[in-house]
Amino acid sequence: MITEIAPAPERVAAEPARPHHRRRAWDEVPRWQIYLPLSVYLLFTLIPFYWILLFALRPAGSTSLVPWPMTFDHFQKVWTERSFGTYFANSVYVGIATLLLTTVVALAGGYALARFDFRLKRGFMLALLCSQFVPGALLLVPLFQIFAELKMINSLGSVIIAETVFQLPLSMILISGFIRNVPYSLEEAAWVDGCGRLTAFRIVVLPLLRPGLIAVGSFAFVHAWNHFLFALMFLSDQGKQTIPVGLNTLMSADSVDLGALAAGGIVAAVPVVVVFAFIQKWLITGFSAGAVKG
Repeated sequence: MITEIAPAPERVAAEPARPHHRRRAWDEVPRWQIYLPLSVYLLFTLIPFYWILLFALRPAGSTSLVPWPMTFDHFQKVWTERSFGTYFANSVYVGIATLLLTTVVALAGGYALARFDFRLKRGFMLALLCSQFVPGALLLVPLFQIFAELKMINSLGSVIIAETVFQLPLSMILISGFIRNVPYSLEEAAWVDGCGRLTAFRIVVLPLLRPGLIAVGSFAFVHAWNHFLFALMFLSDQGKQTIPVGLNTLMSADSVDLGALAAGGIVAAVPVVVVFAFIQKWLITGFSAGAVKG
């Protein structure tokens, strides 16, 4: 039996909807209620930086609230007499080495977590997460014993390895999230074209991970640059100390050279500020890529 399908009723042309402006909560709030708290917060944040700059640039013994006459004697003192040039070079070496080592190892581990299924994978991920609750101070004794057996005490390599071990869990979790956002079909298409797994990863996946790698690497660098504990415990030679330990030498039980300490703080802070000023675009993109499913 064939049933005829009734023709669809004619549709009456609807009038085009008139565009209307939808008011948002942002539009209803007076702008001064937004900018006033932000201005107070900005002022509260910048005052300590201005205070450090004031002590670093004004002459010793001055009580002026304006750094005038301006002097750079404190910077010259910490750079030459206090060996901050050596501390700076050591910190750069430790920071860059930690960045490279953490990124490479986390990239390999993150790819394995994102693309392969294996036994106890959930348990391994849980262990990585739980390791973030362990303070770095608890790792000092076992790491010190290991480095002592390896004859690596008083070596920058011990600090680099310790910083890498401390940064790897979170870095692997972040990298695995970035790799999951890359469609698996892109790698499969490269395999069909004759590429091996490593070649497909290098050509297809790796360029798409640039924002994530910059985000992970920048945090590894900043943590290694600012970390005080590992450098203090594993390095005894003054010529191998890093900037955080160097800042600690400017303070004694009897007196504190505020001008030199402020100048050393600026020397320690400026490279990090410059790095984040250049990579902030990639940093925001990297975290956005990790938060949105591709």
